[in-house]
Amino acid sequence: MDALLDSSHLVRAIAKPRSAWRFHVLVEAANFTGLRRYLGCARADILVDDMAERLRQAFPDARVRAVGRNLIEIDVEGDAPDQLDAMMTAACQAFQWPLDLDGERHLVKIVIGGAMGARDADEVLLAEEAEQALASAREHDKPVTQAIEVLPRDAMKLAEELSVAIDRGELVLFYQPKVHARRQEITSAEALIRWRHPTRGLILPGDFIPVAEQAQLIHRLTLWTIEQAIVDAATLRDHGHALRLFVNISGQLLSDDAFVAGACRMVGESDVEIGFEVTETSVIRDPASAIANLQRFADIGIRVSIDDYGAGLSSLAYLKQLPARELKIDKLFVTQLTSSNRDPLIVRSTIDLAHALDMEVVAEGVETHAALALLTVMGCDMIQGFLISRPIALDAFIAFMREDRHRRTPEVTRSSFNRLAATWKRG
Repeated sequence: MDALLDSSHLVRAIAKPRSAWRFHVLVEAANFTGLRRYLGCARADILVDDMAERLRQAFPDARVRAVGRNLIEIDVEGDAPDQLDAMMTAACQAFQWPLDLDGERHLVKIVIGGAMGARDADEVLLAEEAEQALASAREHDKPVTQAIEVLPRDAMKLAEELSVAIDRGELVLFYQPKVHARRQEITSAEALIRWRHPTRGLILPGDFIPVAEQAQLIHRLTLWTIEQAIVDAATLRDHGHALRLFVNISGQLLSDDAFVAGACRMVGESDVEIGFEVTETSVIRDPASAIANLQRFADIGIRVSIDDYGAGLSSLAYLKQLPARELKIDKLFVTQLTSSNRDPLIVRSTIDLAHALDMEVVAEGVETHAALALLTVMGCDMIQGFLISRPIALDAFIAFMREDRHRRTPEVTRSSFNRLAATWKRG
């Protein structure tokens, strides 16, 4: 008889160069309820042990253990991604023959889901992927099928090249200043990573950061970014500009104790000011760990900034717990600030909320003089966007500040400010 594999989850995964793969597979007895009615609760409760034993025979090199009344997990390492497909097929074949249960033969039908990742992949994320795979398998009623979705071949190649690029010095940080709206002073800057590829040219972060996250390279990449930002902050200070530089932190890293320890050590041993920008949605995936680690950052003087506020499912319950000193309004609201009836109300209420929570507010994506004027009237603390400057290399950033280009506010902004100030006060 055929075992029942409703559907395997399409797992996004990618190999880490020169590293083995890890496979995490969940096997569940689909007809457990029916067997329990026939066998009785006492015998059904130890059915999972019989299932586990059969899987141990099928996978002698794997770790097989029961994790529920009718659920078994299998962990094993391999050398190629297609081994997950073979492994899931073998698990199904293991239950093509009935189990001998106290002298009676019973067929156990199974559903199965699996996930794969690099050998040093985050165990929690791998387990979550496998759980999603199993949930997907339960939703379908069809013959045995297996499918594995990996990143396209060119993305896998990009990951291999990125791993080398980190060591070869092909990465560089660009900086986009944050300007105090009323004092017209540059108070800090956001570090934005770029990849100067020897043959592909300049690669923007949107093209390789997702690859780095899936290839388990984001840990190395972010530590490199922090280290380089510390060096650049010292260079800026030597030129008379003691600024705090902000580094973007992936949500994957907020519950990574090894990363948190490394980042704290690097910043703690430096004598410059560093900030971390994190998205609120990245906190929601593991709130307890994220909040605790953000507090560790804050305790050693790292300024925490909540990025892209309003772009996701913003939660006041989490926002009030975060040790953040800065909140960045997502550019989605800023770019339509002067052409929408609702966006100004959202922005103004966000500014008031942040101030009530003792946070400064940064508006990102400021591209027009009218938006700058209106944000200033609303009480926004800092401005970031193309109207002030695009992200630029360190040398250009030093020249930008030396020439005080950010102070060259044209008359159109002043007139917009005066007109909008009067309108806002009348409203």
